[in-house]
Amino acid sequence: MFISGIFGERLPLRYYLSGGMVVSGLFTALFGLGYFWDIHVLWYFIIVQVCNGLVQTTGWPAVVACVGNWFGKGKRGLIMGIWNSHTSVGNILGSLIAGAWVSSAWGLSFIVPGIIIAVMGVICFFFLVEYPEDVDCNPPQHHTAADEDPGGVTTSEKDPEAVISNEGPLSLPGQSSVDHSKSPKEPAEKPEAISFLGALRIPGVVEFSLCLLFAKLVSYTFLYWLPLYIVNVAHFGAKEAGDLSTLFDVGGILGGIFAGLISDYTGGRATTCCVMLVVAAPMLFLYNHVGQNGIGVSVAMLIICGALVNGPYALITTAVSADLGTHESLKGNAKALSTVTAIIDGTGSVGAALGPLLAGLISPTGWNNVFYMLIAADVLACLLLARVVVKEARGWCGPMARQRGSSVQLTESVMDGK
Repeated sequence: MFISGIFGERLPLRYYLSGGMVVSGLFTALFGLGYFWDIHVLWYFIIVQVCNGLVQTTGWPAVVACVGNWFGKGKRGLIMGIWNSHTSVGNILGSLIAGAWVSSAWGLSFIVPGIIIAVMGVICFFFLVEYPEDVDCNPPQHHTAADEDPGGVTTSEKDPEAVISNEGPLSLPGQSSVDHSKSPKEPAEKPEAISFLGALRIPGVVEFSLCLLFAKLVSYTFLYWLPLYIVNVAHFGAKEAGDLSTLFDVGGILGGIFAGLISDYTGGRATTCCVMLVVAAPMLFLYNHVGQNGIGVSVAMLIICGALVNGPYALITTAVSADLGTHESLKGNAKALSTVTAIIDGTGSVGAALGPLLAGLISPTGWNNVFYMLIAADVLACLLLARVVVKEARGWCGPMARQRGSSVQLTESVMDGK
């Protein structure tokens, strides 16, 4: 993932993403073909799976960079929260497809998704638009007025004609108050892509990366182990357990949208993540103890846990990554989106690998211990954001203090008769 982000910053995203999708489909299908070819050599499946993991790393940095190029900071949390629901929809479809053939011909559980992603890669190649400027749309504003000028001067006060929609490139040049047809568009000098170490120095990248490591550990442990947990504890069949486990991702969709909406309204990405992680810990404990007491309780607890676990995960991998990839310290250089996204999600992928591995090692000692491990990871994810949360809180206290000071001055002026 780390290497993939560096390449994604320097190669055309359309070619890079499309090629990765097609090759990923090939390796996914090859894994399933091992069933029909009657291959029983473990190294075949290991090599195919490792190669599949390598080519799949082209996906996330590229898609977040593309969406980040189109939408500015104003409504980025909500927009990317809705957009990010595709990950949970993909997980749901994957579980349903796998469940359909898991007891008959499991090879189709891999071949069918492989064909789907390869076809979508071809569609992406023909229709993806990387930048708003490619179709003569205005680029978005990546920073709010407070980001650009802490003194409180708005963008419109600086230059009324420089106002760009904060929600994305919604206006065409022909609709602008400035006549662009009279001034031919001069090719702007392309900024250089940021280095790996330069991306690490952006404030907040390290904290959010480490937080995502533990958040993704919890999410992926549920993704891979929840069906087996339901089979062992609730004694459902394999297909029923697979269907029921999709409710965790249904909750993830709601949690991602909710987290994006709240973080847009408050301006506190880290605080939103921290609050959801704090509430998630007791919910995981409750699910383990009462989650299997009836189908209704199980459904409700799965949706709630999915929302609280996947909400911060979704927010960090989308809006937070896009915010940091277009940080004000970069002075308008958006050539850091792919690298920053790759660093954050790549660090999270370490947790995605460790979580299911640890669950496999701990589960023979009892499922209670697996959930204690998940709760501990959840708490650690929350603690790693402490510095950023404090910084956001100070940012909120500053304007309130200035507002109180202005009110006091106004009251004193009125009392003095000024």
